[in-house]
Amino acid sequence: MAYSVNISVEAPIENQIQEITYDGQEIYQTPLSMSESLAKLAQKIDFSKANTEDIKKENGEQDKNDEDTAAKEAATFQSSLWPWDSVRNKLRNALTEVCVLADVLAIAKEKRYMVLDPVPQEAVETKPIVQVYARKKALAGAGSVLLAGAERLRASQNELARNRTTPDFHIELLRLRQNWRLKKVSNSIIGDLSYRTAGSKYAQTGMFEVTKAEEEPPTTGSPPPSPGAGTGAGPPKSSSALRVTVPSELQGVAYIEVLCQKDQEDLCSATINLLGSGPTSTNPDVHWQQKLEAAQNVLFCKELFNQLAKEAVQLQAPIPHMVVGNQIMATVLPGIQLIIGLCHSTGNDKKPNPTPPQKSEHDHVLEHSLHQLLREVHHKNTHHPFPHPSSGPIGPSKKRCLAGPMAADRYDLLEMTKSQTLLEQIIQQAQHFFMRLRTEYVLDTIAKEVKDPLIVSHWNALNSPTQSCVKINIMTHGYDTVCRTSLVVHVGEKSLKCVCRDGRVMHMSYEPQELRDLIFCQIYQHQINAVQALAKCMGWQFLANSTHLGLGAVEPLGNASSCILASPIGDRMIAVRCEPQTGVQVAIAQSPRKDFFPGQLVKERKWENLGGSFKEVRWDKMEGKNFLNKMELLMSSLTSSQ
Repeated sequence: MAYSVNISVEAPIENQIQEITYDGQEIYQTPLSMSESLAKLAQKIDFSKANTEDIKKENGEQDKNDEDTAAKEAATFQSSLWPWDSVRNKLRNALTEVCVLADVLAIAKEKRYMVLDPVPQEAVETKPIVQVYARKKALAGAGSVLLAGAERLRASQNELARNRTTPDFHIELLRLRQNWRLKKVSNSIIGDLSYRTAGSKYAQTGMFEVTKAEEEPPTTGSPPPSPGAGTGAGPPKSSSALRVTVPSELQGVAYIEVLCQKDQEDLCSATINLLGSGPTSTNPDVHWQQKLEAAQNVLFCKELFNQLAKEAVQLQAPIPHMVVGNQIMATVLPGIQLIIGLCHSTGNDKKPNPTPPQKSEHDHVLEHSLHQLLREVHHKNTHHPFPHPSSGPIGPSKKRCLAGPMAADRYDLLEMTKSQTLLEQIIQQAQHFFMRLRTEYVLDTIAKEVKDPLIVSHWNALNSPTQSCVKINIMTHGYDTVCRTSLVVHVGEKSLKCVCRDGRVMHMSYEPQELRDLIFCQIYQHQINAVQALAKCMGWQFLANSTHLGLGAVEPLGNASSCILASPIGDRMIAVRCEPQTGVQVAIAQSPRKDFFPGQLVKERKWENLGGSFKEVRWDKMEGKNFLNKMELLMSSLTSSQ
């Protein structure tokens, strides 16, 4: 039993399967685009039929042929026809309009059917004489420009023909542009010699102007060139085709001078001593490369001094820093001042004032360090570490980026934010310089004073600007394999750290007397240890030892050390006492005692084998080159053959 049910047919959601591979993968057909689907549906329209009446007649004939399916086919045909009926009508109307347009164009073009006349306009009055004058003026202007250019080219060619040694302006401009930044502003060429591209934030501009050198007639009464002008400008006959104009504040020669002196000296006595730099700065025949390099150096020194002066005012030091004129005064250590001065000579002042001799030479190492510190700041301003990950912010250091994964606490984060200024860094380097100088002086003076034992200092060649290390070996000549005492001194900024042979670590201040006292104590402890090591080699017995002897007078420095040795058969004993103040004292005792007299209490002769009283040896009369050599001879003489 069949029921008539309306079924709506829709396009499937999935595409048709084109191919199924051997592994079961289905390859679908690509869906049609909107234009392709429109073309496919438009192909179903029959444009040969005139109107909808023909379509209705055709539908009626189909109804007569099949009465059972007439209603269904009519409904299906109507559903597919009516949505595209308006499209067909629009296309037919467009075709009609295109045909009409083609006919109109054919009529207008062939002129066989109709002629199109233009609309008449009012005639404009023309004055021929005005046009003639205008064209004549324009031609005269263009002709003058061409003649001027030709004249300049002719003059330049004649000049090159006369003097082949004269450099070309454009060639030199090309060389100038290879090393310096230039730009064209109106009719002038402006250059920049500042460090802005390197990250500098100094406010003063380094602009200079480049012009073509004008040809000057030779003057017979010109003075001879000064000897100081030959620093690199070359002979005056090789003149340049360029003229570089530098601002007046950047002319001349400048440098940073660093002095270290005591408080008792005159702190404001630093004078400018520039050897033959004045005539060079103002000489117009100086090559443009040297002039620009000198101006850039002046700008760099001014930026460096400006940064140091700003930091000196802002820093809160126990002894405030002073900025007076072109000098910065800072206290490095008690009684020692660090003076940083900006020396700038423009050469305009021609007063031949003789400069007094400097009380102390300026420190070239610290001056070089200042230049390095500022260039390092410029490098850090332009070379930021890349963000990790790539979506992170630019600027934080690698240590700060790892603060989260490494679980850094608040103290570590605060330590990361701390940074030292240029003035603080150069003060620390100056402090370390004086500490190293004092340490060298103490070691050298002790090595001259003390001949026995020998003191050898080995300075580490790989040091930092604020950290040095020296290894001190204390040994006796000829007995260095028997005993050697080593200690390492780390020289810091304001303190010393000494690591002794037995592992003790002692921290000392900047006073050199503390290091001197420590080394003297180590010297006499070395003597006691060396005697004990020598006794083992000689077969003597080691009886007692004390590094902090409580007998005798109180030593003003350290403590006395002592040891007692016995001969192989025990009939002789040697007592050695070393004091940092007095020196070495040696006493001997022998048995049997020569002063033993039996009495009523002690009657047996066996008690005479006890050691007698110690008698001090006249050590200065002993034979031997050094202390251990004398001890070796003494042990040999006291060793009996029985």
